[in-house]
Amino acid sequence: MTDPYALFGDWFAEAQAAEVNDANACALATVELRGDELPLPDVRIVLMKSYDAGGFLLFTNYDSAKGRQIRQCPMAALDFHWKSLRKQVRVRGSIGRATLAESDAYFATRPRESQLSAWASSQSEPLDARETFEARLDTMAARFPGEVPRPNNWGGYRLVPNSIEFWEDRPGRQHWRTRFVKTPGGWESGLLYP
Repeated sequence: MTDPYALFGDWFAEAQAAEVNDANACALATVELRGDELPLPDVRIVLMKSYDAGGFLLFTNYDSAKGRQIRQCPMAALDFHWKSLRKQVRVRGSIGRATLAESDAYFATRPRESQLSAWASSQSEPLDARETFEARLDTMAARFPGEVPRPNNWGGYRLVPNSIEFWEDRPGRQHWRTRFVKTPGGWESGLLYP
């Protein structure tokens, strides 16, 4: 197989059928640069919203911890782990902002409560009390009684892979692994030892 996106599509379809919820959940790893100190890895679960030959698309607050980390170091990794299938996909590459059109289109599909939350939340910042956030939600609901526009500090990121690894559990820890690496001539693949 020469197309990692085709294999990902097959596995993702399996996961959508088998997982109880959120087959699109994946770990996003970024790096916090800290001046003279060693860089600090950071990871959290996010929801991948779409993928194509251009990469994997996810959405967040650009001012969040992950947004700041991506600005500092525009390289990241995703890890999809479908426990019920005993399969995993690791994706590494560059990450940058999605187009405004992609961000606007996705934001328009979100439930109103999620749209209001995007305005009310200073994501990843300290919160003195839950009531403060709830009051901000009420303020945003009054400010936007109809359609809620996308905030400028909220939108998509596209991770453009330079490598994609597929892992499948096998008995005796003799797992099947194959890695696709992007080259100037296209994708090259090869097996890896378990």
